[in-house]
Amino acid sequence: MLFEFVNFLADAVPQEFIMKGLGAIGAGIAVLTGIGPGIGEGNVCKAAVEGVSRNPEASGSIRSTMILGCALCETTGIYGFVIALLALFLVAL
Repeated sequence: MLFEFVNFLADAVPQEFIMKGLGAIGAGIAVLTGIGPGIGEGNVCKAAVEGVSRNPEASGSIRSTMILGCALCETTGIYGFVIALLALFLVAL
């Protein structure tokens, strides 16, 4: 049944519209990669606050490690955003 529907779409809808729709779906999925860095950065900050509360003398090294961890977490979200933009604009050409 699904195969028949796909064949119907392939015959009834122009190919460029199908590609634009698939590109939009792919971009939507790629944007979902922003969920992981948000959770990761929250965990990093939570652990840093707990570490500073237990050992205030080490706050400088904990802070620098936290900033590095947040930056590394954020890169995965940025990669997903770039892939989403590529999926939207390269398919639209």
